[in-house]
Amino acid sequence: MNTTLIVFVALYLLGTLAIGVWAGTRIKNTSDFAVAGRSLPLIMVITTTFATWFGAETVMGVPAKFVQGGLNAVIEDPFGAGMCLILVGLFFASRLYKLNLLTIGDYYRQRYGKGIEIFCSVAIILSYLGWVAAQITALGLVFTVLTGGAMSPAMGMFVGTMAVLIYVVVGGFLAVAITDFIQMIVLVVGMTIIAFFAADLAGGPDKVLAMAQQADLWRVLPEPSFTDIMFFIGAAITMMFGSIPQQDVFQRVMSAKDAPTARTGAVIGGASYILFAFVPMFIVAAAVVVMGDSAMDIAKNDYQRLLPTFIMTKMPLVMQILFFGALLSAIKSTSSATLLAPSTSFVENILLNLRPGMKDKDKLLAMRVTIVIFAATVLLYAIAMEGTSIYELVSSAYQVTLVGAFVPLVMGLYWKRATTQGAILSIGAGIVVWLLFFPQITTWGEHFPGQLAGLVAAFIGMFVGSLAPQVLQNRSEPAKHIVGGLS
Repeated sequence: MNTTLIVFVALYLLGTLAIGVWAGTRIKNTSDFAVAGRSLPLIMVITTTFATWFGAETVMGVPAKFVQGGLNAVIEDPFGAGMCLILVGLFFASRLYKLNLLTIGDYYRQRYGKGIEIFCSVAIILSYLGWVAAQITALGLVFTVLTGGAMSPAMGMFVGTMAVLIYVVVGGFLAVAITDFIQMIVLVVGMTIIAFFAADLAGGPDKVLAMAQQADLWRVLPEPSFTDIMFFIGAAITMMFGSIPQQDVFQRVMSAKDAPTARTGAVIGGASYILFAFVPMFIVAAAVVVMGDSAMDIAKNDYQRLLPTFIMTKMPLVMQILFFGALLSAIKSTSSATLLAPSTSFVENILLNLRPGMKDKDKLLAMRVTIVIFAATVLLYAIAMEGTSIYELVSSAYQVTLVGAFVPLVMGLYWKRATTQGAILSIGAGIVVWLLFFPQITTWGEHFPGQLAGLVAAFIGMFVGSLAPQVLQNRSEPAKHIVGGLS
């Protein structure tokens, strides 16, 4: 156990708590708490959208997947995740910003009615279980590694959850945005310095790149078979489309001071995420060069420990401090917003339907209480799922919103003939078809990705549900005209 390292980490955590308490003094209403009063400048929108995805899986999950299967193995994240933010900026940010909504669920209510609002909000809230659990799992791992095993993973999860929960409950999204700004600076600087040091340990960046070339790690495209291509597409769209109808993405974009800032911030944030995700991939590739077969053994058996093991065994104290500062920045920036997002959606889109007419101060209190309850639920879920990989927890989180919420959102914005009936059939068809591909039900999922099948069914449901009543009505009008003429 390195006491100096633990002291630095503790001071860093206390610093973020202090920021949260300070931000809490500026919270006057639910708009301040949920979207920072729609006042953030471009640089803060960039850092907070960048921080949307740069979490535990980007630092520990993605790099280990990369050294095992190349870029083809990480098409879902970072490429799909980064493209999500770019697509949000290009096609969704301006349109949604002008509607002046507090949550993404508000859009479903305005476009399709309360039933669709409630169902999509429930789907979005449930999708956060895996995402936040992945961050809490990583926090548990961090504290276990830091203490040399003296702190169990479960206790580490509890301590990490409390470290994030306090400043989110007190300071809301304003605290999240400010800490994101600071934490992303720590992350970028820390990981960049570590990358240079790792390259030096490996004998130079050319050695690392040569290893990647020799191992065919730069291969992106799948094998030229129908099954491989379909699973490749399914993996790519899971986060690319499935995370567009998400409250944390919506909050970060809607917190901008105006629509152009929202659009530009999302595009730059997404592109920056894709580019900088290569840094931890490079560091882990350097670890393979330095550690040899032992690194690949860790990658295969317990890949979440590969990067922390490399840092703790091969680098000096300064690099360890930089690494854990960067890692905690990544995890805390993601987990903070993903604790706030579902809680905001629950109060705005579910509780208000059960208790209409709530005063703003009551809504604000309800949001804070809900955050605590949701954090406790996710903590229990993360402990119960201990042993599940971080990457798997994240990648499975967004399939439900892909098949259930994406089509009503995009078609509602871009197709004037989309109707409530179309949205109902879209959601029903998408989820039912997706469930049919579960291994507990059929073996179809072995040959075709269930999330892609569900997405296709959702589009078909939207078109059929929206157009069929209109076609039937048009056909009945001539008949009525004839009957009227005969009479």
